Amino acid sequence: MGPTHRGVRLTAEPHVLRATLTSPDGLNSLSGDALDALGAALDRAEADPECRVLLLEGSGGTFCTGLDFEEAAGDAAGGASQAGRGGAEFLALMRRFGETPLAVVACVDGRAAGGGVGLAAAADLVIATERSEFSLPEALWGLVPCCVLPVLVRRTGFQPAYAMALSTQPVSARRAADFRLVDEVVPDPDAAVRRLLVRLTRLDPATIGELKQYFRAMWFTTEDTDAFALREFTRLIDSPVARRRITDYTTTRRLPWEKPRP
Repeated sequence: MGPTHRGVRLTAEPHVLRATLTSPDGLNSLSGDALDALGAALDRAEADPECRVLLLEGSGGTFCTGLDFEEAAGDAAGGASQAGRGGAEFLALMRRFGETPLAVVACVDGRAAGGGVGLAAAADLVIATERSEFSLPEALWGLVPCCVLPVLVRRTGFQPAYAMALSTQPVSARRAADFRLVDEVVPDPDAAVRRLLVRLTRLDPATIGELKQYFRAMWFTTEDTDAFALREFTRLIDSPVARRRITDYTTTRRLPWEKPRP
Protein backbone atom coordinates (compact mmCIF):
# COMPACT_ATOMS: atom_id res chain seq x y z
CA MET A 1 0.00 0.00 0.00
CA GLY A 2 1.49 3.32 -1.07
CA PRO A 3 1.44 6.78 0.53
CA THR A 4 -1.60 9.04 0.52
CA HIS A 5 -1.27 12.54 -0.90
CA ARG A 6 -4.11 15.06 -1.25
CA GLY A 7 -6.73 12.41 -0.60
CA VAL A 8 -5.40 9.93 -3.16
CA ARG A 9 -3.33 6.86 -2.29
CA LEU A 10 -1.07 5.50 -5.03
CA THR A 11 -0.02 1.87 -5.12
CA ALA A 12 2.29 0.58 -7.85
CA GLU A 13 1.68 -2.99 -8.96
CA PRO A 14 3.07 -4.89 -11.97
CA HIS A 15 1.79 -3.04 -15.06
CA VAL A 16 -0.78 -1.12 -12.95
CA LEU A 17 -0.87 2.10 -10.96
CA ARG A 18 -3.74 1.99 -8.49
CA ALA A 19 -5.17 5.38 -7.47
CA THR A 20 -7.46 5.13 -4.44
CA LEU A 21 -9.65 8.05 -3.37
CA THR A 22 -9.52 8.10 0.40
CA SER A 23 -10.62 11.45 1.84
CA PRO A 24 -10.76 11.81 5.63
CA ASP A 25 -14.52 12.53 5.60
CA GLY A 26 -15.23 9.37 3.60
CA LEU A 27 -17.01 11.22 0.79
CA ASN A 28 -14.09 10.89 -1.65
CA SER A 29 -15.19 14.12 -3.28
CA LEU A 30 -13.37 15.82 -6.14
CA SER A 31 -11.67 18.70 -4.39
CA GLY A 32 -9.04 20.70 -6.21
CA ASP A 33 -6.39 18.73 -4.33
CA ALA A 34 -7.93 15.40 -5.35
CA LEU A 35 -8.13 16.46 -9.01
CA ASP A 36 -4.49 17.56 -8.90
CA ALA A 37 -3.50 14.26 -7.30
CA LEU A 38 -5.36 12.24 -9.94
CA GLY A 39 -3.65 14.24 -12.67
CA ALA A 40 -0.29 13.57 -11.03
CA ALA A 41 -1.15 9.87 -10.83
CA LEU A 42 -1.76 9.83 -14.57
CA ASP A 43 1.56 11.63 -15.12
CA ARG A 44 3.34 8.98 -13.08
CA ALA A 45 1.63 6.10 -14.87
CA GLU A 46 2.42 7.54 -18.30
CA ALA A 47 6.08 7.97 -17.33
CA ASP A 48 6.42 4.26 -16.52
CA PRO A 49 7.10 2.29 -19.73
CA GLU A 50 5.88 -0.91 -18.05
CA CYS A 51 2.54 0.52 -16.94
CA ARG A 52 -0.53 -0.40 -18.97
CA VAL A 53 -3.41 0.48 -16.64
CA LEU A 54 -4.41 3.36 -14.38
CA LEU A 55 -6.88 1.84 -11.93
CA LEU A 56 -9.30 4.21 -10.18
CA GLU A 57 -11.11 3.14 -7.03
CA GLY A 58 -12.67 4.51 -3.89
CA SER A 59 -12.56 3.37 -0.28
CA GLY A 60 -14.89 2.73 2.63
CA GLY A 61 -17.87 1.82 0.46
CA THR A 62 -17.73 5.02 -1.59
CA PHE A 63 -16.20 5.37 -5.03
CA CYS A 64 -16.60 9.13 -5.41
CA THR A 65 -19.36 11.64 -4.60
CA GLY A 66 -18.27 14.34 -7.02
CA LEU A 67 -18.27 18.04 -6.22
CA ASP A 68 -16.66 19.13 -2.96
CA PHE A 69 -19.41 21.39 -1.60
CA GLU A 70 -17.25 23.02 1.06
CA GLU A 71 -14.81 24.07 -1.62
CA ALA A 72 -17.60 25.02 -4.03
CA ALA A 73 -19.16 27.33 -1.44
CA GLY A 74 -15.86 29.17 -1.06
CA ASP A 75 -15.34 29.31 -4.81
CA ALA A 76 -18.85 30.67 -5.38
CA ALA A 77 -18.12 33.50 -2.95
CA GLY A 78 -15.23 34.46 -5.22
CA GLY A 79 -17.46 34.94 -8.27
CA ALA A 80 -18.34 32.98 -11.37
CA SER A 81 -14.80 32.65 -12.73
CA GLN A 82 -13.57 31.20 -9.45
CA ALA A 83 -16.61 28.91 -9.23
CA GLY A 84 -15.85 27.43 -12.65
CA ARG A 85 -12.27 26.52 -11.80
CA GLY A 86 -13.12 23.08 -10.44
CA GLY A 87 -15.29 22.31 -13.45
CA ALA A 88 -12.44 23.18 -15.81
CA GLU A 89 -10.01 20.94 -13.91
CA PHE A 90 -12.51 18.07 -13.90
CA LEU A 91 -13.17 18.35 -17.64
CA ALA A 92 -9.44 18.46 -18.34
CA LEU A 93 -8.89 15.31 -16.30
CA MET A 94 -11.66 13.41 -18.08
CA ARG A 95 -10.29 14.49 -21.46
CA ARG A 96 -6.86 13.19 -20.43
CA PHE A 97 -8.43 9.83 -19.60
CA GLY A 98 -9.61 9.65 -23.18
CA GLU A 99 -6.27 10.72 -24.65
CA THR A 100 -3.77 8.72 -22.60
CA PRO A 101 -2.26 5.60 -24.21
CA LEU A 102 -2.98 3.77 -20.96
CA ALA A 103 -6.17 1.86 -20.27
CA VAL A 104 -8.10 3.68 -17.54
CA VAL A 105 -10.19 1.25 -15.49
CA ALA A 106 -12.70 2.36 -12.84
CA CYS A 107 -13.44 -0.17 -10.08
CA VAL A 108 -16.61 0.95 -8.32
CA ASP A 109 -17.44 -0.64 -4.97
CA GLY A 110 -20.26 1.29 -3.34
CA ARG A 111 -21.62 4.75 -4.03
CA ALA A 112 -20.83 6.83 -7.11
CA ALA A 113 -22.62 10.17 -7.35
CA GLY A 114 -22.39 13.27 -9.50
CA GLY A 115 -18.84 13.73 -10.69
CA GLY A 116 -18.09 10.23 -9.46
CA VAL A 117 -20.39 8.95 -12.19
CA GLY A 118 -18.49 11.15 -14.63
CA LEU A 119 -15.16 9.80 -13.43
CA ALA A 120 -16.41 6.26 -14.09
CA ALA A 121 -18.00 7.13 -17.43
CA ALA A 122 -14.77 8.76 -18.63
CA ALA A 123 -12.83 5.56 -17.94
CA ASP A 124 -12.23 3.04 -20.70
CA LEU A 125 -13.71 0.19 -18.69
CA VAL A 126 -15.95 0.16 -15.61
CA ILE A 127 -16.10 -2.76 -13.20
CA ALA A 128 -18.62 -2.62 -10.34
CA THR A 129 -19.59 -4.77 -7.39
CA GLU A 130 -23.18 -5.86 -6.75
CA ARG A 131 -23.62 -3.36 -3.92
CA SER A 132 -22.63 -0.38 -6.07
CA GLU A 133 -25.09 2.31 -7.11
CA PHE A 134 -24.89 5.35 -9.35
CA SER A 135 -26.77 8.65 -9.10
CA LEU A 136 -26.89 12.19 -10.47
CA PRO A 137 -28.31 14.31 -7.62
CA GLU A 138 -27.27 17.68 -9.09
CA ALA A 139 -30.84 18.89 -9.75
CA LEU A 140 -31.54 18.67 -6.02
CA TRP A 141 -28.85 21.32 -5.57
CA GLY A 142 -30.21 23.58 -8.31
CA LEU A 143 -27.56 22.33 -10.73
CA VAL A 144 -27.33 20.29 -13.93
CA PRO A 145 -24.59 17.62 -14.34
CA CYS A 146 -23.10 19.64 -17.21
CA CYS A 147 -19.59 18.23 -17.03
CA VAL A 148 -20.73 14.63 -16.56
CA LEU A 149 -23.36 14.34 -19.29
CA PRO A 150 -21.11 14.43 -22.39
CA VAL A 151 -19.13 11.36 -21.28
CA LEU A 152 -22.20 9.68 -19.78
CA VAL A 153 -24.33 10.05 -22.93
CA ARG A 154 -21.41 8.66 -24.93
CA ARG A 155 -21.64 5.50 -22.84
CA THR A 156 -25.35 5.10 -22.24
CA GLY A 157 -27.15 7.00 -24.97
CA PHE A 158 -29.57 9.87 -24.36
CA GLN A 159 -32.48 8.44 -22.36
CA PRO A 160 -30.69 6.61 -19.51
CA ALA A 161 -28.53 9.67 -18.84
CA TYR A 162 -31.56 11.98 -19.06
CA ALA A 163 -33.58 9.78 -16.70
CA MET A 164 -30.75 9.67 -14.15
CA ALA A 165 -30.38 13.45 -14.24
CA LEU A 166 -34.11 14.22 -14.07
CA SER A 167 -35.15 11.62 -11.49
CA THR A 168 -32.03 12.02 -9.31
CA GLN A 169 -32.70 8.42 -8.23
CA PRO A 170 -29.79 6.00 -7.72
CA VAL A 171 -29.57 3.00 -10.04
CA SER A 172 -28.10 -0.36 -9.12
CA ALA A 173 -24.96 -1.79 -10.66
CA ARG A 174 -27.05 -4.34 -12.58
CA ARG A 175 -29.29 -1.62 -13.98
CA ALA A 176 -26.25 0.49 -14.85
CA ALA A 177 -24.83 -2.50 -16.71
CA ASP A 178 -28.10 -2.85 -18.64
CA PHE A 179 -27.58 0.60 -20.16
CA ARG A 180 -23.81 0.20 -20.50
CA LEU A 181 -22.53 2.58 -17.84
CA VAL A 182 -20.95 -0.51 -16.25
CA ASP A 183 -19.09 -3.06 -18.36
CA GLU A 184 -19.04 -5.89 -15.83
CA VAL A 185 -20.67 -6.56 -12.46
CA VAL A 186 -18.44 -8.80 -10.37
CA PRO A 187 -18.13 -10.15 -6.82
CA ASP A 188 -14.35 -9.62 -6.86
CA PRO A 189 -13.13 -6.56 -8.79
CA ASP A 190 -9.47 -7.44 -8.25
CA ALA A 191 -9.96 -10.79 -9.98
CA ALA A 192 -11.67 -9.01 -12.88
CA VAL A 193 -8.73 -6.60 -13.18
CA ARG A 194 -6.29 -9.50 -13.21
CA ARG A 195 -8.21 -11.08 -16.08
CA LEU A 196 -8.11 -7.80 -17.98
CA LEU A 197 -4.38 -7.48 -17.44
CA VAL A 198 -3.75 -10.82 -19.11
CA ARG A 199 -5.07 -9.23 -22.30
CA LEU A 200 -3.95 -5.63 -21.87
CA THR A 201 -0.32 -6.47 -21.17
CA ARG A 202 -0.16 -8.12 -24.58
CA LEU A 203 -0.86 -4.77 -26.22
CA ASP A 204 1.70 -2.08 -26.93
CA PRO A 205 0.69 1.23 -25.30
CA ALA A 206 0.89 2.85 -28.74
CA THR A 207 -1.79 0.46 -29.97
CA ILE A 208 -4.02 1.27 -26.99
CA GLY A 209 -3.52 4.96 -27.77
CA GLU A 210 -4.38 4.48 -31.45
CA LEU A 211 -7.51 2.52 -30.57
CA LYS A 212 -8.68 5.19 -28.16
CA GLN A 213 -7.93 7.97 -30.62
CA TYR A 214 -9.92 6.24 -33.37
CA PHE A 215 -13.00 5.76 -31.20
CA ARG A 216 -12.72 9.29 -29.83
CA ALA A 217 -12.69 10.70 -33.37
CA MET A 218 -16.00 8.96 -34.08
CA TRP A 219 -17.80 10.62 -31.18
CA PHE A 220 -19.23 14.10 -30.66
CA THR A 221 -17.33 15.12 -27.51
CA THR A 222 -14.92 17.87 -28.56
CA GLU A 223 -13.24 20.86 -26.99
CA ASP A 224 -16.34 22.84 -28.00
CA THR A 225 -18.47 20.38 -26.01
CA ASP A 226 -16.23 20.88 -22.99
CA ALA A 227 -16.39 24.67 -23.37
CA PHE A 228 -20.20 24.58 -23.48
CA ALA A 229 -20.33 22.28 -20.43
CA LEU A 230 -18.01 24.59 -18.49
CA ARG A 231 -20.01 27.72 -19.39
CA GLU A 232 -23.23 26.11 -18.17
CA PHE A 233 -21.62 24.71 -15.01
CA THR A 234 -20.15 28.11 -14.17
CA ARG A 235 -23.48 29.85 -14.78
CA LEU A 236 -25.53 27.39 -12.74
CA ILE A 237 -23.22 27.06 -9.76
CA ASP A 238 -23.35 30.85 -9.43
CA SER A 239 -27.18 30.90 -9.61
CA PRO A 240 -29.20 31.98 -6.55
CA VAL A 241 -30.77 28.53 -6.09
CA ALA A 242 -27.49 26.63 -6.18
CA ARG A 243 -25.63 29.14 -4.03
CA ARG A 244 -28.40 29.07 -1.41
CA ARG A 245 -28.61 25.28 -1.27
CA ILE A 246 -24.86 24.76 -1.15
CA THR A 247 -24.44 27.45 1.51
CA ASP A 248 -27.29 25.97 3.57
CA TYR A 249 -25.60 22.58 3.44
CA THR A 250 -22.18 23.86 4.46
CA THR A 251 -23.78 25.82 7.30
CA THR A 252 -26.31 23.31 8.65
CA ARG A 253 -25.03 19.97 7.22
CA ARG A 254 -28.61 19.26 6.12
CA LEU A 255 -29.09 18.03 2.57
CA PRO A 256 -31.63 19.86 0.37
CA TRP A 257 -34.09 16.96 0.49
CA GLU A 258 -33.95 16.84 4.29
CA LYS A 259 -35.82 20.10 4.76
CA PRO A 260 -39.12 21.59 3.53
CA ARG A 261 -39.31 22.75 -0.07
CA PRO A 262 -38.46 26.47 -0.24
